[in-house]
Amino acid sequence: MKLFSKLKSDFFSAKEQEEIKEAIRHAEKKTSGEIRIFIDHHEDVLGPLEKAEIVFYHLKMEATVHRNAVLIYIALKNKTFALYGDQGIHERVGLSYWNRLCDDLGKHFREDYMRDGLIQCINELGIALSEHFPYECDDKNELPEDIIFGHDAIK
Repeated sequence: MKLFSKLKSDFFSAKEQEEIKEAIRHAEKKTSGEIRIFIDHHEDVLGPLEKAEIVFYHLKMEATVHRNAVLIYIALKNKTFALYGDQGIHERVGLSYWNRLCDDLGKHFREDYMRDGLIQCINELGIALSEHFPYECDDKNELPEDIIFGHDAIK
């Protein structure tokens, strides 16, 4: 599904990036789960979900203790995206959850509300993660909250 009209250079301002990272930090305060965003130039010959899976494992996101990390993958040139949840969270929320989240995110993206769509998606992920993997006093942040830009990050 092709959705975006913006180019990489103006995809997110510095302020928007900080707001998105703050949403991730806020969501992760209530859970042992982890959320990351990867913005790629293009997805090559693979579909967005297949590319998201490759990026997920390349970033070693499966190494979380409870296998409860989620990657939001965006391919700019192809104007596509995918959500990739690790085994722990996927088994608990199921396919219909991911489909609903993708539908909601897609609506925001089609209307050029990228930041708002991502923040809403992050908030929804935070709720699901906190329900199934609540924060415990000995939890540690296993992955950084940065937004990863580009193909170069996975070479």
